[in-house]
Amino acid sequence: MAEVNVIKVSKQYGESRALDDVSIRFAEGGLYGLLGPSGSGKTTLLRMIAGFVFPDSGQIRIDDQPVERLPVERREIGMVFQNYALFPNMNVADNVAFGLSVRHVDKSEIKRRVGEVLDLVQLGSLHARRINQLSGGQRQRVALARAIVTRPRVLLLDEPLSALDKSLRVDMQVELRRIQRDVAITTVFVTHDQEEALTLSDRVGILRDGRLIQEGTARELYDQPASEFAATFLGDANILNGRLETGGMRINDGSLVRFGSRYAISNQTKCAIRPEKIALRRATGEAAPSTHNWLTAQVAHHVFGGVNTTYMLDWCGQRLKVHVQNSGDDLIPVGSQVTLSWSPDSTILIH
Repeated sequence: MAEVNVIKVSKQYGESRALDDVSIRFAEGGLYGLLGPSGSGKTTLLRMIAGFVFPDSGQIRIDDQPVERLPVERREIGMVFQNYALFPNMNVADNVAFGLSVRHVDKSEIKRRVGEVLDLVQLGSLHARRINQLSGGQRQRVALARAIVTRPRVLLLDEPLSALDKSLRVDMQVELRRIQRDVAITTVFVTHDQEEALTLSDRVGILRDGRLIQEGTARELYDQPASEFAATFLGDANILNGRLETGGMRINDGSLVRFGSRYAISNQTKCAIRPEKIALRRATGEAAPSTHNWLTAQVAHHVFGGVNTTYMLDWCGQRLKVHVQNSGDDLIPVGSQVTLSWSPDSTILIH
């Protein structure tokens, strides 16, 4: 295991700034997600840690040793690529053994370590199977086994589950988390999938236009995003514009939205409310509980999603979204007036 420190790293490609003064620490033994849209710099950062790309400025340190100018083969990094990059002319065991073979490890030691790692990824019985005879999930585990059999200090994963269908991806998220905990290796993975980042990560870094926008635990980023971009990129969020006043934020319809005591008030001009934090009911003329914030809106349409129904609502010329858990009650018809209410603690102040 190893700690990785990225310190004020920048990278320019022509007129495009791929990374802009990025600093982030990956603590020993953790599982870290890098999340962002296409072109945000997350893959460039991953490849820079691996040694495929050198920074224009800044440092990358592994266990406090600078490595930003070391070639790939001297960094003791394991990497799983998006397309797995397996050798189709080799069977499972030979694919996994490849990294050990090129290091001239003794054959008996190769056999032992390959057997151990195939058992770890639950592919021991498929050691002689050809790659084209494997499912997508099995290929993913072969690629993972090949990356960890050399006992690297750091494991890097580039969109490791993107090639899998949804149901298999969920299963592999559980498997990947189990394997990472079993080998206790510092792991950094790139994804554009919000759910994957929340499910897998100990900590998440959100990148945009080459900058690190926010970093923290998945729960911290979801419950306390610092900006509109972070709030809307990591999950759904309803954004309300307003101005701060004594007691809350005055929004477009004149309502005063209250928030919890955790915020240091500065120059926030917006607030966000997660759709699942809002209670929805037909408007009856009765006021919502005095302890809650509340608005009135009109149902524009609704989408049945099995576990939840998502209501899209018109409010002051703006579209709001509310997730309601399905309990067997009838859907509220399109065109109905509804009341939205939520706890002040569920109001998130953002810039």
